[in-house]
Amino acid sequence: MLSSVERGHFNPGVRGYHAVYRDNEVNHCPGCGRTHWYLGRMLAECAFCATALPLQEAYRVGAGSSPIVRGPRPSYAELNAA
Repeated sequence: MLSSVERGHFNPGVRGYHAVYRDNEVNHCPGCGRTHWYLGRMLAECAFCATALPLQEAYRVGAGSSPIVRGPRPSYAELNAA
Protein backbone atom coordinates (compact mmCIF):
# COMPACT_ATOMS: atom_id res chain seq x y z
CA MET A 1 0.00 0.00 0.00
CA LEU A 2 1.27 3.47 -0.85
CA SER A 3 1.73 5.63 2.18
CA SER A 4 2.13 8.87 0.20
CA VAL A 5 -1.41 8.72 -1.21
CA GLU A 6 -3.96 10.48 0.91
CA ARG A 7 -7.40 9.02 1.33
CA GLY A 8 -10.20 11.32 0.33
CA HIS A 9 -10.70 13.53 -2.70
CA PHE A 10 -8.90 13.02 -6.01
CA ASN A 11 -6.28 15.64 -6.85
CA PRO A 12 -4.84 15.20 -10.38
CA GLY A 13 -2.01 17.62 -9.56
CA VAL A 14 -0.33 15.10 -7.26
CA ARG A 15 -0.69 12.24 -9.76
CA GLY A 16 2.43 13.26 -11.66
CA TYR A 17 3.33 12.78 -15.31
CA HIS A 18 0.60 11.17 -17.42
CA ALA A 19 1.53 10.44 -21.05
CA VAL A 20 -1.33 10.53 -23.56
CA TYR A 21 -1.55 10.62 -27.36
CA ARG A 22 -2.78 14.02 -28.58
CA ASP A 23 -4.33 14.51 -32.01
CA ASN A 24 -2.85 17.18 -34.31
CA GLU A 25 0.49 17.15 -32.46
CA VAL A 26 3.80 15.38 -32.95
CA ASN A 27 3.73 12.57 -30.39
CA HIS A 28 7.09 11.08 -29.47
CA CYS A 29 7.01 7.61 -27.96
CA PRO A 30 8.13 7.61 -24.30
CA GLY A 31 9.75 4.20 -24.90
CA CYS A 32 11.84 4.75 -28.03
CA GLY A 33 11.33 8.41 -29.04
CA ARG A 34 9.94 7.69 -32.53
CA THR A 35 6.78 9.23 -33.95
CA HIS A 36 4.98 6.42 -35.84
CA TRP A 37 1.74 5.21 -34.26
CA TYR A 38 -1.10 2.75 -34.86
CA LEU A 39 -4.32 4.40 -33.73
CA GLY A 40 -7.28 2.54 -32.28
CA ARG A 41 -10.45 3.67 -30.57
CA MET A 42 -8.98 4.04 -27.10
CA LEU A 43 -5.20 3.55 -27.51
CA ALA A 44 -2.31 4.56 -29.74
CA GLU A 45 0.45 1.96 -30.10
CA CYS A 46 4.01 2.76 -31.14
CA ALA A 47 4.80 1.06 -34.46
CA PHE A 48 8.35 0.24 -33.35
CA CYS A 49 8.34 -0.75 -29.66
CA ALA A 50 4.59 -1.37 -29.07
CA THR A 51 4.30 1.13 -26.20
CA ALA A 52 0.60 1.92 -25.77
CA LEU A 53 -0.75 5.33 -24.81
CA PRO A 54 -4.37 6.27 -24.15
CA LEU A 55 -5.92 8.77 -26.56
CA GLN A 56 -6.59 12.13 -24.97
CA GLU A 57 -9.87 12.49 -26.89
CA ALA A 58 -11.07 9.03 -25.81
CA TYR A 59 -11.85 10.38 -22.34
CA ARG A 60 -14.21 13.04 -23.66
CA VAL A 61 -16.06 10.84 -26.13
CA GLY A 62 -16.93 7.33 -25.05
CA ALA A 63 -16.12 4.35 -27.24
CA GLY A 64 -19.77 3.43 -27.64
CA SER A 65 -21.16 6.92 -28.02
CA SER A 66 -23.15 7.86 -31.07
CA PRO A 67 -24.66 11.14 -32.20
CA ILE A 68 -28.25 11.78 -31.17
CA VAL A 69 -30.48 12.30 -34.19
CA ARG A 70 -33.82 13.92 -33.48
CA GLY A 71 -36.76 13.72 -35.81
CA PRO A 72 -37.32 11.42 -38.79
CA ARG A 73 -34.24 10.07 -40.52
CA PRO A 74 -34.04 10.37 -44.30
CA SER A 75 -34.09 7.16 -46.29
CA TYR A 76 -31.12 6.02 -48.37
CA ALA A 77 -33.13 6.62 -51.56
CA GLU A 78 -33.60 10.27 -50.58
CA LEU A 79 -29.90 10.65 -49.79
CA ASN A 80 -28.82 9.14 -53.13
CA ALA A 81 -31.22 11.41 -55.05
CA ALA A 82 -29.64 14.54 -53.61
